[in-house]
Amino acid sequence: MYPRSSLRHRQWWLSFALLLMSALFTSANAQQIPAWAPNTAYAVNAKVTYQSSVYQCRQAHTSIVTWEPTATPALWLNIGADNGGGGGGGNPTPDTQAPTAPRNLRITATTSSSVSLAWDASTDNVGVARYDIVQNATTLTGGTSTTFTSNGLSPSTTYSYSIRARDAAGNVSAPSNQVNATTLPNSGGGGGGNGQVPARAFVGYWHNFENGSGFIRLRDVSRDFDVINLSFGEPVPGSRSRIQFVPDVRTTAAEIQADVAQLKSEGKKVLLSIGGANGTVELNTAADQQSFVDSVAAIVTQYGLNGIDVDFEGSSVTLNAGDLDFRNPTTPKIINLIAALRTLKSRFGSNFILSMAPETFYVQVGFQAYGGAAGAYLPVIHGVRDILNFIHVQHYNTGTVLGLDGVAYASATADFQVAMAEMLMTGFPVAGNPDRFFAPLREDQVMIGLPSSPQAAGSGYTPPAEVAKAINYLVRGQSYGGRYVLRRASGYPNFRGVMTFSVNWDRFNGFVFSRGVRPLLNGLPATRN
Repeated sequence: MYPRSSLRHRQWWLSFALLLMSALFTSANAQQIPAWAPNTAYAVNAKVTYQSSVYQCRQAHTSIVTWEPTATPALWLNIGADNGGGGGGGNPTPDTQAPTAPRNLRITATTSSSVSLAWDASTDNVGVARYDIVQNATTLTGGTSTTFTSNGLSPSTTYSYSIRARDAAGNVSAPSNQVNATTLPNSGGGGGGNGQVPARAFVGYWHNFENGSGFIRLRDVSRDFDVINLSFGEPVPGSRSRIQFVPDVRTTAAEIQADVAQLKSEGKKVLLSIGGANGTVELNTAADQQSFVDSVAAIVTQYGLNGIDVDFEGSSVTLNAGDLDFRNPTTPKIINLIAALRTLKSRFGSNFILSMAPETFYVQVGFQAYGGAAGAYLPVIHGVRDILNFIHVQHYNTGTVLGLDGVAYASATADFQVAMAEMLMTGFPVAGNPDRFFAPLREDQVMIGLPSSPQAAGSGYTPPAEVAKAINYLVRGQSYGGRYVLRRASGYPNFRGVMTFSVNWDRFNGFVFSRGVRPLLNGLPATRN
């Protein structure tokens, strides 16, 4: 038995020791994940912290400046916020107070296909995160603005609206007052074309998932688009080669079939886009190749589609060690992909459309380096260049990339759009090796891919006015005085056009992008033979 004072003394030291051990554990745990650094070799699944987030390595590589995790989604996967390796800062009181109801909801404008709304702002003890717009029985996701335009509506139709405010904790306000609006009679118009894809094409992605942009039925997409890509066809669970297309729960396969038929009757082309950021597709064996061909062909037939778009990302298109010549690839999944695409084209005939939407890291970065994911699309593009209708590289979610002039250009600028597009139309030495020269694609095979709104991508949104500078320079040779100078001063008169992700986000943002780009493409001079 110890004296009571001695016992208290031992208890105090025991408590102190436990606190010290906890602090040491937290400190050690916080240092388990190192910060990203250039000139460092990273293995697959390695973790780093960068700008308050934790990233996991997708492809083994040695980092360089401009390949930061936020700039190279082909190399790094964002797996969550950096909380110091598990250390915490106590238990804050949860926010359970809902915002006040929006007031004075009113109609500010109507057209044959849109209704514009405005309302008085809600208040909240922390802050309003967004407004939800209830249109009839459908909830459309808005932003923090107290105005909203609902597009893609039917003419001469009455719609009812109310608004709810939502805070970051998920607390939802009571509804605002309800208003009704009737759209005007159909006034016609719209872009597009009949027969083949127009010489100046505008491509948009329609997605079958909710990402904050709000749901839109396929039949209601803006008619400013010539080609609509259904995104995405993804592997069935447990496979990386058998593809499925799962309709959004708010529509059906039969409804999509009818919508595709309607769009085609108006001269639009509808494709299946395969892959996307979450769909890892790998054709490592002959059996994988056959599974891919058969499953994709079944979807194309089921929905009556005009072709496919290859949007493989992550590890779907990478090169094995020692695969150094894009003209003679040795990586099985690259060889099998080329064969699968050629088989599909042969099965459906010459009118079957084949397009691609790689990231810059897989294409233009091949000018700097070749191996792993860097330049990995080049053998695929080269292997199908004779049957490829067009390619629209994603000029977004990318770091700076070298142009042919050796200058690193940042996305969201006219210089970046021009430099990246011209590289494909002039060709370039792969990894700087003149003996391995990637031959130019035809001008009509080249498009540029851009986000349709700031919310649609992490970076790279380019306002239509900046897009106009780039397109007029590329097509007409009309300089805007930028740093990048075209190698062909007269321009590329047969340059094809623009792709955007997505039509959903375009509608969410009030059609700012499509209504800026469509007239631009329509106003370009005729292509030359």
